Amino acid sequence: MSAITDRTKMLLIKGQITESGETRIMVEDNGMGIDSMNAERIFPPFFTTKPAGMGMGLSICRSIIEANGGRLWASAHLPQGTTFQFTVPTADQ
Repeated sequence: MSAITDRTKMLLIKGQITESGETRIMVEDNGMGIDSMNAERIFPPFFTTKPAGMGMGLSICRSIIEANGGRLWASAHLPQGTTFQFTVPTADQ
């Protein structure tokens, strides 16, 4: 969100237990958002949209979450920004 200068920056983190008993964490921002064409491209290693990015952060996050039986995805947060969500099994699953 470093490029945002025309509005207050917002980052919201929410957690919940899903109907299937998983833990879901949602991270929403009101930044520049992601292009719908890049929504899945942002997860493989070495893909970055940042000038000085390495393209490893989301790949590492997804690997850790999937290794623990979870799932990580991104979607548009309208009217602007991005929502990242992940689920992981709860301890009693």
